[in-house]
Amino acid sequence: MSGPRRQTLAATGLFLLLTIALTWPQVTQLATHATDHHDVYFNMWRLSWLAHALANPRVGLFSGNIFYPEQQTLTLSDAIVVEGLFGAPLYAIGLPPVLIHNLLLLGAIIASAAGMFVLARHLTGSAAAGLVAGTIFAFVPFRFEHYMHMEMQWTMWMPWAFWAMHRTIETRIWRYGILTGLFASLQMLSSIYYGVFLLVLLPLVTGLILLSRRLRDVPAVLARFVPAAVVVVVLCGAYAIPYLETKRDVGGRGVREVMLYSARPSSYLVATPDNVLYGRAFASRGRPERRLFPGAVAVLLAIVGLFLRPQDKAPMTIAYLLGMVLAYELSLGFSGYSFSFLVNRFEVFQGFRAIARLGIFVVFFLAVLAAWGFTAIAPARRMPRRIALALAVLVLVIEYRVRPLGLVPYPNHAPPLHAWLAEQPRGVVAVLPMADAPGFDPRVAYLSTFHWQPIVNGYSGFAPASYLDRIDDVRGFPDEKSIERLRRDGVRYLIVQLWWYRRDERTFVLDALKLRHGLSELGRYYDGNGDSVVFLLR
Repeated sequence: MSGPRRQTLAATGLFLLLTIALTWPQVTQLATHATDHHDVYFNMWRLSWLAHALANPRVGLFSGNIFYPEQQTLTLSDAIVVEGLFGAPLYAIGLPPVLIHNLLLLGAIIASAAGMFVLARHLTGSAAAGLVAGTIFAFVPFRFEHYMHMEMQWTMWMPWAFWAMHRTIETRIWRYGILTGLFASLQMLSSIYYGVFLLVLLPLVTGLILLSRRLRDVPAVLARFVPAAVVVVVLCGAYAIPYLETKRDVGGRGVREVMLYSARPSSYLVATPDNVLYGRAFASRGRPERRLFPGAVAVLLAIVGLFLRPQDKAPMTIAYLLGMVLAYELSLGFSGYSFSFLVNRFEVFQGFRAIARLGIFVVFFLAVLAAWGFTAIAPARRMPRRIALALAVLVLVIEYRVRPLGLVPYPNHAPPLHAWLAEQPRGVVAVLPMADAPGFDPRVAYLSTFHWQPIVNGYSGFAPASYLDRIDDVRGFPDEKSIERLRRDGVRYLIVQLWWYRRDERTFVLDALKLRHGLSELGRYYDGNGDSVVFLLR
């Protein structure tokens, strides 16, 4: 094994240990517990659906079983196709869904750190600087703000895309041009937010770097990026088609909603409340999606990198600095200029809500600049440099450390109700009562993976109009209007969650369904929370 490969393997091992330490006690409950958030159910539903669809091509990749009778329901949010491709073999060999979810989540953090290590080492020539950059990129507070969001952790393709871009410019080898497009496309298929904005920032930084090259060399280099453009157009273009069709049905995000989830300049001074070092100081500041503090050490190292980098690296550092400035400006949403410009001209940008998530690109560029900073101040001799590296990583870990994660159990096996449904003839399922607003049904969606019957319930980034209308129509359940609506929707199995009601309400609901509406009771089963009754709705 070559030296660089041994270095990368050793760095990956270090990042594995850091991931275990900073996400403690996740590793001790890897197969049963995850963070307490409804998006974990949504993650597992998406991963399970993709494995199911890949094993059963007739069902259609994007035609998830939620929100019946809507089609292409996977396109109502990020489909996380790449994550699903990695997860499908794990489902095929019978690993528990919670274990698969956690392996893909933690694996993405480790892989992101390793990718940044490779990029920073390539740019600085220092493996130690790569370790510093990888630590910043993978364990910044932003990661823990979005620990429940699977696609927000899959950032490993960003550094690889930039690495391939640099290799294309340096070698003019076609293979690296193709890899640039492939890595950018993989980022799109892993996280649409990150993929779209990577396709904005990567060409910008590439163009800035080319400005420092001899003019006569530029056409030959640009020619090597033609395959990259072809790969992106083919893969991302095909992926975008069902999303654009869905977007025309559900519309885009409103200005007020985007503003609510866009960054403010002060957001970059706010750490997450669970941060051990800064959490108490920032507990009353900021709000979810707007806690983007990258850490004092990273900022100081980046400043050093800007002023003390080697003279021949000036064009590179300026390109990464300007990339960071644009990423910051984009994260401000409509409060800035760039995002407003893009939204008004390109339909794809109209579906984004949480623009503050562009903060990860600020961290990305900052980590590269910090790598140059570490190289500038680290001693040249091996042993002092190792000591400096150990101190830098230790200080970063202290700064980024969070309180032990609050984890809760999630079901790996079908509760009796859902095991029973798996044995029944195919029919539409409705689980009542439904919430007054979207957000109640992610658990219902996940539990449907144990039987794969179509369900009228659902949860996603967008809620289709039919679902919102249904919530209004069944608000008075079990009245006549709600039953008529469920009949129109073609519901066969009506599941009433008894544990949701008070004892006196249960009698009223059951009597209404049996006596007033004449529904047949098919059985009473435990659904994971409590007892539910199944009625046949003819």
